Amino acid sequence: MISRKKMLKILAGFPLFGGIAAAKIGDADAQTASTSSVSAVAERDLFEELGIETLINGRGTLTFLSGSLMQPEVVKAIKSTSDEFANLYEVQDKVGRRIAELLNCEAAMVTSGAAGALTLGTAATITGTDEEKIKKLPNLPGPRREVIIQKRHRYSYDHAVRNTGIRMVEVESAAEMEEAINDRTVMSLFFNAAAQFGGFEHSIGHEEFVAISRKHDIPSFIDAAADVPPPENLFKYIEIGFDLVTFSGGKAIRGPQSAGLLYGRNDLIEAAKLNHNPHSNSIGRGMKVNKEEIFGMMVALESYLERDHEQQWEEWVGWTETIAEEAETLPSVSGELKVNEGPANHFPDLQLSWDQSQVGISPEEVVKKLKEGKPRIEISSNDEGLYITVVMMKPEQVDIVARRIREVLEQAV
Repeated sequence: MISRKKMLKILAGFPLFGGIAAAKIGDADAQTASTSSVSAVAERDLFEELGIETLINGRGTLTFLSGSLMQPEVVKAIKSTSDEFANLYEVQDKVGRRIAELLNCEAAMVTSGAAGALTLGTAATITGTDEEKIKKLPNLPGPRREVIIQKRHRYSYDHAVRNTGIRMVEVESAAEMEEAINDRTVMSLFFNAAAQFGGFEHSIGHEEFVAISRKHDIPSFIDAAADVPPPENLFKYIEIGFDLVTFSGGKAIRGPQSAGLLYGRNDLIEAAKLNHNPHSNSIGRGMKVNKEEIFGMMVALESYLERDHEQQWEEWVGWTETIAEEAETLPSVSGELKVNEGPANHFPDLQLSWDQSQVGISPEEVVKKLKEGKPRIEISSNDEGLYITVVMMKPEQVDIVARRIREVLEQAV
């Protein structure tokens, strides 16, 4: 058996335990050691310690860039609920009730992102409250259940729906949708940003899609993950009549990156909760959301709804102007405000372009130099030049981005 002395020696070799656990074990005054331990953790720069380079995000709420940064009040909510135990069923129920009040809907729950909501919402339409179905999902006996989706609405995230074992049935018109619905159909799915990303009109609009689903008593589900701002969208789809709605929590709402919202019909939300953690024999057990994230998501939503969105929009536009004005001091460089019309990622962005015969560098080269520079800056490029999304920048980073872009371009003049 390892000796206490040897254990202390081993622990002392680790930054965390060397300053915290070893001191706590070896010091007779445990309370004093605990106090100093908290300070030691707070002072650690874990990014630097592990060699992870932080960055300035000029590309928006992309998951691989950490989505968004939580608001201070969200971090406070997480911290304030982290040092006490609570019954997770009660936390989910009561936070869900509060969120439903905020969103003027029957019921709501916090999920592991919008993708987790897609799986749980679909599971709810398949199993209801049937315990045997919940245990057997996704391998239910009999014919595979089916989900109706417009052909041009197919997207990578419908994998989260297919996790439940269903078969996607593609339709291209209202008539085809009517014909496709049968006794195996459990749900209809509408990808809200499909037309935006694909550059086409929905072959079946929102209202008609809901009407057909209701006519055949099929729950309708809309994925609106990235579709705020404006905040009105949080209410719009319930008002249209969708039975289930999901939004990401870790994008513009600025909640925990691993959290999302699922809300709508009470019976479906209750069924979704039965398919979710902490129920052990369920498809959603691995989609765990801890109590801190649940509270954090609630506070993020409260904060988002209370925010002055007009003032925030004006601030974002001002940031694009700051960056453009700095770059436009160079020959041929011009900036143009580009407003993404949405519904997804409806933000004011900046397009920078220039004559490469006067500024001899390509947009791709600028992106590379900014990414490899200090500080690391992530922006994107397109056929016209640089494309900069300012909404996830910190206010103090705007001048830094403006200066670095001008410096890189200036070197090519």
